[in-house]
Amino acid sequence: MVGISRGSVYYQPKSVSAPNLALMRRIDELHLEHPFMGARMLSDQLNRSGLDAGRKHVGTLMKRMGIEALYRKPGTSKRHPGHKIYPYLLRGLAINRANQVWALDMTYIPMAKGFVYLTAVVDWASRKVLAAKIAITLEACHAVDVLLEAFNRHGTPEIVNTDQGSQFTAEEFVKAAKDRGCKISMDGRGAWRDNVFVERLWKSVKYERVYLHAYDSVNEARKSIMQYLDWYNRSRPHSKLGKKTPDEAYTVMLPTIEQAA
Repeated sequence: MVGISRGSVYYQPKSVSAPNLALMRRIDELHLEHPFMGARMLSDQLNRSGLDAGRKHVGTLMKRMGIEALYRKPGTSKRHPGHKIYPYLLRGLAINRANQVWALDMTYIPMAKGFVYLTAVVDWASRKVLAAKIAITLEACHAVDVLLEAFNRHGTPEIVNTDQGSQFTAEEFVKAAKDRGCKISMDGRGAWRDNVFVERLWKSVKYERVYLHAYDSVNEARKSIMQYLDWYNRSRPHSKLGKKTPDEAYTVMLPTIEQAA
């Protein structure tokens, strides 16, 4: 009735050992630099640097972090049991208008002791972060929250693109997008495709803010990252945008009334 998920109310954080937190931090760094690496290759890299980690253990930590190797896969991706997977709609599509395509994704955020997850909505053409949320779980309700916030602040896109993560294939998320008349597009499971710009956003967030701090609390992480995203939109120019900031590009790329009609 109050819009709070059962999982958020009853969730009890499970302690993670210091060695595992160190492994997860290093896995996160390696994943940013080499997103094609799976558990086996990551295990090899960790072992070479003196960190003892078997392939199965690395795979378990990757699942907990919500990451997987990214690469092009032939054929049709395996579908999550019970969840409908929507086709990828962006192949060959010229994306040059604000609110034409929004992308949603999540990433793991390490703290001094523990970790959280960042979910964000990004306008594809302008790279503007339209809404974001820090949470302690990977539940679909957090993806719904950021999508609804973006709707309320910026209108409705033509297409919402995500990966096949369970938070995005969940019925409540799909319904939230469809209720606003959005088409849903999903990358193939583990596919690299065009959404490299979202991975670059995560890299910027982590190397320019997260890795420079050891957050002691969720609130501290939330405040710091949200401040960074505000600065990113207002003040960080992009070469792909003709040295405009995301805010500037978004304003320029908004369709006129005639174009919208």
